[in-house]
Amino acid sequence: MKKTALITGASSGFGVEFAKLFAKDQHNLVLVARSNDKLQSLAKEITQQYQVEVLVMSKDLSDMTQVQSVYDELKAKNINIDFLVNNAGFGDFGNFDEAEWSKLEQMIDLNIKSLTKLSYLFVQDMKKRGFGKILHVASTAAFQPGPTMAVYYATKAFVLFLGEAMSNELAKTGVTVTNLCPGPAATGFQAAADLGESKLVKGKKLPTAKEIAIFGYKKMNKGSLTVVPGFMNWVNAFAIRFLPRGLVLKMVRSVQDK
Repeated sequence: MKKTALITGASSGFGVEFAKLFAKDQHNLVLVARSNDKLQSLAKEITQQYQVEVLVMSKDLSDMTQVQSVYDELKAKNINIDFLVNNAGFGDFGNFDEAEWSKLEQMIDLNIKSLTKLSYLFVQDMKKRGFGKILHVASTAAFQPGPTMAVYYATKAFVLFLGEAMSNELAKTGVTVTNLCPGPAATGFQAAADLGESKLVKGKKLPTAKEIAIFGYKKMNKGSLTVVPGFMNWVNAFAIRFLPRGLVLKMVRSVQDK
């Protein structure tokens, strides 16, 4: 019997690549995002190429009632989720006090509340069945505060710490939690976050969404905990804990600035 993967933020970037990886391994899919047209197009492509079942759910996951409806509708259809990829999220570039509150609130709702609620709902069923794999798409941003992207960095720190704590609590249950912490990648994220002029990405050759997804997919299947693609990203993420906090802030600000 085929297993089923639920992927949020499935209409672009990492989400599209994760969907193709799961389908290639003959897993059925539940694809969740706001853009119904993009989801339908992806579903058609995957169904034709891999002959798996694909359910499309057009939802705004910054709305908690719609998050709940994802779970409720799947339960009503007797669809069990074996893999949960919490990929949906976005960032915003600029000083905290100059940002639009509505955008910051939506970011918190999507990056934190949605991910947390989906994990809470589905992990209980996974635990009862004795199998499940959860992949949180965090970021190298999770390892330090981020001036000019303060709320985004903070949301990813939450994701990282939540995932690590969940992993410990779920030991020996058959359910694993993996935190994927990529650095900047060639996705639509930079444009959405107005990051194009930041030294963090400007003029740099970035890894593709496919490369990052393959790395995360393999690590998830192994049950790895916190994984960082790219050797220098890994060095920076784990070395930064030994530096004075004031210096870390200056370093991040220098890299982030235009």
